Amino acid sequence: MAGIIGRKIGMTSVFTAEGKNVPCTVIEAGPCVVTQVKTLENDGYSALQLAFDDKKEKHTTRPMQGHFKKAGTTPKRYLAEFKNWDKEYTLGDVLKVSDVLTEADEWVDIAGISKGKGFQGVVKRHGFNGVGEVTHGQHNRQRAPGSVGASSYPSRVFPGLRMAGRMGGNRVTVQNLRILRVLPEQNLLLVKGSIPGAKGAYLIINK
Repeated sequence: MAGIIGRKIGMTSVFTAEGKNVPCTVIEAGPCVVTQVKTLENDGYSALQLAFDDKKEKHTTRPMQGHFKKAGTTPKRYLAEFKNWDKEYTLGDVLKVSDVLTEADEWVDIAGISKGKGFQGVVKRHGFNGVGEVTHGQHNRQRAPGSVGASSYPSRVFPGLRMAGRMGGNRVTVQNLRILRVLPEQNLLLVKGSIPGAKGAYLIINK
């Protein structure tokens, strides 16, 4: 569906017309450049490839340099595809937040990479309760995972068992977020609530 690429700036709060203080996330949405127009005849589906955030040419590979020069733009850091556009765009067109989201009270889906938590235990990663300060005479077992397998049969640990491991750093999509304000002069978007990712993380905003 139609959308735009953005960057998470941070969180703040705004007052609604009813006087309620609502927490919101500030997003720098666009401007994005159309770097490729995919058609049903050539690619098997229709979509627009958008690019966001300038990048130094020396940090860009030669094939990507040619890709951006074909679109008549400078190298970009982040690219994404969007389908189901109502309007037709050509190579090199610049899309701003006002071209996709025109007014407040619209609803969007936002996808981003969640914050990485590193290697975490089962209590934090999966919500295990621990043993509640009761260790059955054992030492230092409050947050231990407990038994992970059977005895002689099957003599192995089944795949998918909830254990300690890397947590976070996954692609997360939050659906049905309400837009509170659109500031086209600053290319800013105010969305109600929180969204995945740290400050400065790239976001995919689908209308």
